Amino acid sequence: MSEDLRQKLERCSRPPQLCQCPQFKCSRHVRSSIQRSSKSSPQPPVSLSSLLVTSIWHQHHLPTRWSWSAFVSEAPQQSARENIFREGTQKSQPEAMAHSKVILKILFSLCVWSFVIIGLFKMHGTNLVPQEYQQVPLSGRILLQKDMRYAETTSTTTDHFDPSEILVDNRTAMDDDQLVRDVESRIPSLPIAYWSKNKNFLQQKSSTCAKYPSIFELEFNNIYWQTLRTTNGTFQLFGAYYDIRRTSLLGPTVRILGMIDRIEPKVKTYCQFWFDGQKEPFIVKTFEYKYIWYNKWGNYKQGIYQPYLIACQIPKPFHGVVPSSVSMVEKECDTATNNLRVIYNRPPDDQKKGFAVCVKGLDFLYDDLSVRLIEWIEMLNILGADKIYFYNLQVHPNITKVLSHYEQEGKVQVIPLTLPGGQPNVPGFQHLYLTKKTNHKRQNEVIPYNDCLYKNLYLYDYIALLDIDEVIMPKGNAVLWSELMAKVRPESRKFKPDGFHSYNFRNVYFLDDQQHEHGWHKDIPKYMHMLQHVHRAKNYTKPNQYVKCFHDPERVLTLHNHFPLSCLGGVCKSYPVDTQDAQLQHYRADCVKTLKKSCEEYRENSVEDKTIWKYKDELIRRTIKALDTLGFFRRSGLGSGSGSSSGLGATTHSTER
Repeated sequence: MSEDLRQKLERCSRPPQLCQCPQFKCSRHVRSSIQRSSKSSPQPPVSLSSLLVTSIWHQHHLPTRWSWSAFVSEAPQQSARENIFREGTQKSQPEAMAHSKVILKILFSLCVWSFVIIGLFKMHGTNLVPQEYQQVPLSGRILLQKDMRYAETTSTTTDHFDPSEILVDNRTAMDDDQLVRDVESRIPSLPIAYWSKNKNFLQQKSSTCAKYPSIFELEFNNIYWQTLRTTNGTFQLFGAYYDIRRTSLLGPTVRILGMIDRIEPKVKTYCQFWFDGQKEPFIVKTFEYKYIWYNKWGNYKQGIYQPYLIACQIPKPFHGVVPSSVSMVEKECDTATNNLRVIYNRPPDDQKKGFAVCVKGLDFLYDDLSVRLIEWIEMLNILGADKIYFYNLQVHPNITKVLSHYEQEGKVQVIPLTLPGGQPNVPGFQHLYLTKKTNHKRQNEVIPYNDCLYKNLYLYDYIALLDIDEVIMPKGNAVLWSELMAKVRPESRKFKPDGFHSYNFRNVYFLDDQQHEHGWHKDIPKYMHMLQHVHRAKNYTKPNQYVKCFHDPERVLTLHNHFPLSCLGGVCKSYPVDTQDAQLQHYRADCVKTLKKSCEEYRENSVEDKTIWKYKDELIRRTIKALDTLGFFRRSGLGSGSGSSSGLGATTHSTER
C-alpha cells in the first residue's frame, strides 16, 4: 500500500470533526485510490485479526452513517454490479441498501465472534460435543478404545504430564527357574520342579513298561485337579501327602485325596512312585479307598463325585525316602495322565506351633463381609491362632483385599479352589449351584478340610475347622487357647489316659435380633459385630450337635465339618469340653434349617454373655488399625478412631452353617 493511500486512510479514520475532507468525499476518494493502487501493484491480504480490530474501533469512534462494512464491501476487484452499486451510493443511499448493510454487519460480526469463541475452547482443550460412553466390561480392546478417545479429547493437555514416561510393568521376563517356582506356587500338587530338574534324565529309555509322564501330557480338570479315567469310574485327584505318623498301622504311606464318581469303587488301580534319581518307578497296588462321608447323609448314588482318601504303601526298600511324585493308573504299564507332587511339610527346627484354623471354600461373591472378617481374624489371632488357611471359591473384591493384606502379614494363607468334574465354576452360577445343591456342597467341603489337615500334619499341635461366624471362646480365667488346652487335656486323660482324637465345644447361638432388641453399646464401634452382640440363647444345642473341635493331627485320619470321621488306632473318640471352660459362639441371623423348631425357644430365652469383652480394648485397637490401613474409613469424616461414626455400615449377613 502506497504512503499516500495510508495517509488518506488515517485522515478518514479520525472523528468527523477532525477529517480534512467531507465524510462522503473522503470515503469515495479513498475507494478510488484503492482501486488505482490495486491495479498498479498487488497488495498483501489483510488478516482477519486486523479487520476485526479495525471494525471494532470504527464502530466505537465513527458516526453511524459511515461503516467499515461499507468500506470492506467496496474493496478492489469487485464485479461490475458492485461498481454500479458503488456509484449509486455516491449519489444517494436508498432504504433497501441501508437494511442490507445492517444485515451484512450483523452476519459478519457473528462469524467473527464465532471463530473467536471456537478458538478459545480449542485453546483450553474443551470438547464442544460431549460424548456419552456406555459402561461395558473391560477387555484389552475396549481399554485401548477408551484410551484413544481420551487422547483425542485431551490432546492439548500434555503440559500436565510427561508423555515420554509411561507407567507399565517393566520387570524383566522370568527365566525358566523363576517360572517353575511361580507355577509350583499356583498349583502345589504339580511336581514341576522335579520334572524340570530331571526331564532329560527321565526321558531316557527305561527297561520297565512305565514311562514318566510329561507335565504337558497330564489331563487337568478345572485347574487344580488331575484326572484318571478307568473302565469303572473317573477319578479327580487333588493332592498327595506323605504320612509317617507313628500311630498309623500301614507304615510309611502316600495318601491321595480326590473324588470318584462311584460309591464303592471296585476297579483295581496302582500307584507309580517316582523317587529322585530313579529313572524307573516303583509300582504298588492301591491299598484302600477310604470313603469320607456317611451313606445316611444322602447323595449316595453312582455317577455323583464322592470324596475319598486313597492309600498306597511305600515299599520297604524306600522307607525313609519321600517320593518326589506319584501317579495313579489302572494298569501297571500305563503311561499316567496324572502326576501329583508328594507334599511333606515339616518345620525347619522340627518344633510344632500351637493352632491352625482351616476355613472351607469361601462362597461370598455378593456379600461384602470384609469388616466382619477383619474382626474375626483379629479375634482368632488374639486367642492364639498361629495361622488361618482360607480356601477360596468366589468372594467379593473387598474380601480379597482383606485376605491379601493378612497374607502379606503372614497371618493367613489363601488357597484357590475349584469344583471338580462337570460342576460349575462360573462366578454366580457356582454360588447358585452350591445354594441349591446342599449335599453336593457338603461333599465338596470335605476336600479342603482334609487337604488342610494333611498339609499341616507335622506343623501344629491342634487343627480347628471353623466358619467365619464361629469362635471357640475360653471362659473363666483362661484367655488364650493354649491356656484352655493346658487345663482341658489333663482333665480328659482321667477318662482316657492315652488321649482323645479331638476335643469338642458345645454350640450356642448369638442371634442378630437378640441384640437388636437391647440396643447398641456406645463405647464400641457399631460395625464390630461380635463385640456388639452379647446376648445369646440361654440353652446350648444338644451335645455332639453342631459342635466344633480342636483335632489332634497325629491321631485323626479324615475330617468332617463337626467331627473326625475316621481315626488312626481305631474308633474316633472326642472329648466334650465343659461349657464352664469354653463354648462355641456362633453369630448368625437365624438358626440352621434343621433347628427351626428349636430356634423360637432360643430367641425367647436369652441371656447376656459378655465373655468376649475381656478382649474388647485390644480387639477394637487391632480392628480399627486394620480398617484404617486398608482404607475403609471415609477420610472426610472424623478419622480412623472415630468409632461408630466412622461411616462404616452395620449390615448383617448370615453364613449358612
